[in-house]
Amino acid sequence: MKNKSLLLPSINRRRYYVLFTAFLAIACTSASHAEEQTATFAGGCFWCSESDFEKLDGVIAVSSGYIGGHLKNPTYKQVSSGNTGHTEGVQITFDSQKISYSTLMEFFWKSIDPIDGGGQFCDRGQQYRSEIFYHSEKQRETAVQSHRALNNSAVLGAPIATKITAASIFYPAEDYHQDYYLKNPLRYNYYRWGCGRDKRLEELWGKPLEK
Repeated sequence: MKNKSLLLPSINRRRYYVLFTAFLAIACTSASHAEEQTATFAGGCFWCSESDFEKLDGVIAVSSGYIGGHLKNPTYKQVSSGNTGHTEGVQITFDSQKISYSTLMEFFWKSIDPIDGGGQFCDRGQQYRSEIFYHSEKQRETAVQSHRALNNSAVLGAPIATKITAASIFYPAEDYHQDYYLKNPLRYNYYRWGCGRDKRLEELWGKPLEK
């Protein structure tokens, strides 16, 4: 029988290796999760917002949905009636190492009409209002600073109407609304053109929305 004292070093080495491997796995998993963050914006028709944000490098996923209201599990019909308090919005999952929240904020401004407090483009009513829903104090500070800077610049010739609000429950819209611009490109493009979204954006910002 071998001396047990001679086996201890190899056993300890194996135990150390197992523990070290487990530590690396946990560390790598935590790091990958730390890169993913969530941003939520409302900018009128969520078909258009989803289409715009999904084209950005660093954006992992975009979901269309409803936020900011009082009714649980609202439907599109209920929200579009304007009686639930919700607005159409998008929830964005992004890699913060590839694109920052402040960059998303800058892009958001140029994808909406910030001085329109009655809706967005051809879609009227509070169910189409523009709004920033922050998920952390850092996001709130970034949004407030960006909002203040844009307002103080007076570049748009009127006060900024977009509100900044703490994120509440985001209800994903029905499946047929998700990636609508990909599923129904002809209808989507006709709607966007007919709504005058890009024309108004060019009037506001001097050039078409950069993607």
